[in-house]
Amino acid sequence: MVPGDGGGGRLMFGIQLAELLGQEPAGADEAMAVVTGCDEALVEGFARLGADRAAALRVLAGAVAASPLGPAVAEAVEKTAVGSATDEHLAAVAGARTALLGALHDARLASLDAALGRAREPWPETADGVWQSEPRLAGARSWLRELALVGWRGVGDDLVSSADPTVEALWDAPATRRLAVLVDGLAAELHALAPLATAERLPVRRWADLWARALLLSQPGPWDPEATEATTVSGRLLPLGTEIHEHGTSVQVVVHALLEQAGETQTRLVRVGVGAAKVDTIVGPAVWRVLGRCPVLLAALAERRALEIAELPLLASGDLRWHDDRARAGEPADPFVTARAGLPGALASPVPPLDRHPVRLAEPVLLEGYTIKGDTLHLDGQQLPLALEQLPSSGPLTRQLVAASTELIGLLGWDGGWSLRPLAVRATVKRKQVEAHNGDWALGPTDPKIAKAEARNGDAVAVLRERAGRLLRS
Repeated sequence: MVPGDGGGGRLMFGIQLAELLGQEPAGADEAMAVVTGCDEALVEGFARLGADRAAALRVLAGAVAASPLGPAVAEAVEKTAVGSATDEHLAAVAGARTALLGALHDARLASLDAALGRAREPWPETADGVWQSEPRLAGARSWLRELALVGWRGVGDDLVSSADPTVEALWDAPATRRLAVLVDGLAAELHALAPLATAERLPVRRWADLWARALLLSQPGPWDPEATEATTVSGRLLPLGTEIHEHGTSVQVVVHALLEQAGETQTRLVRVGVGAAKVDTIVGPAVWRVLGRCPVLLAALAERRALEIAELPLLASGDLRWHDDRARAGEPADPFVTARAGLPGALASPVPPLDRHPVRLAEPVLLEGYTIKGDTLHLDGQQLPLALEQLPSSGPLTRQLVAASTELIGLLGWDGGWSLRPLAVRATVKRKQVEAHNGDWALGPTDPKIAKAEARNGDAVAVLRERAGRLLRS
């Protein structure tokens, strides 16, 4: 919970929430207008910029003119306007757009930390990672260049399918798998909305975000998060809540937790992320089965236990590089007790430079003393939208339980406005107090109806493994 008044924190949080919702960073609207101009130029493509779109890119160059990016972006915009943009020029445009959104991210995160009373470490100047110049990155740059030149309206099936060899090549190296998932996801979204030339609405901002991020990740540079210098830590890990991100070909589970480090007096906010490849027929509770290489972590989530960890690498970003054999289940640990006792004094981790984007804000908080009407949480005269459309089908959390809740652990984030994404709730159902956490089904669904439906439909993961085994034996 955020620092309170000693009697539950309800009133104090209300005042801080009002402070957060009532302020807007200076220049935020103007910066977003510049980003929008760049995004709209991508709709029709950089190869056929009209006067208005070329002017929008020049405004982007002007917005970063006083920064170290200024000369490179100015040249890039002029070359793009006359149809002679190279990979380096497009990277400069993507970098300028990313820098503007990064400044907005930093301003909003500072406001959020102030409202929560949360201390945060600065990003270490030495955490640059390992410089990589993978030859396979050239294929990704080529595909992304074609997207930018033809624009979203000009993308056809041939261009979308041409990403397949690039994705396969990127998957072969651990250092480029993050880029592989990004390119694969963008290609899948383009394919899903085809034909794009006649589509009524396009997710212009989202696709521009994906394009710019992928283009920067495809540049030779220190982008590999797994290669950044890490320290090893030991101690007790206390889970707060779990995010589940599903994609047609992959799943990632992110556990937000407090780390009580051996020899340290201050707890730290950290994340544990584990993922796996899958096929699009594996959905709902079945996605947990593809994470079977992490039995200790999954058991701790399902049984709501602490974890005793030894010599786990901790990156500067606050991400623990998970090794299941270096952890063991500890005592039962109620996430609501953990949040109430540990969040006020926890030290938050810095955000890596390339991850600074307003939509990536996700700060764990504990709320109580609120009411919920529809998709909005009301607390001390303030209203906070709930991101209920993001509730995963692989856990027990439902809209009905959120609506009936009296306490909630969630992630405060930004998507055109502040919103709250529930991770766990305490609710009163038929005069009984119940709890639901996203990680409760890590060892299988505990809801008898869901378990029966799964049994009736069969284990998709087991069937696929059996078929794969047959193919390998043949």
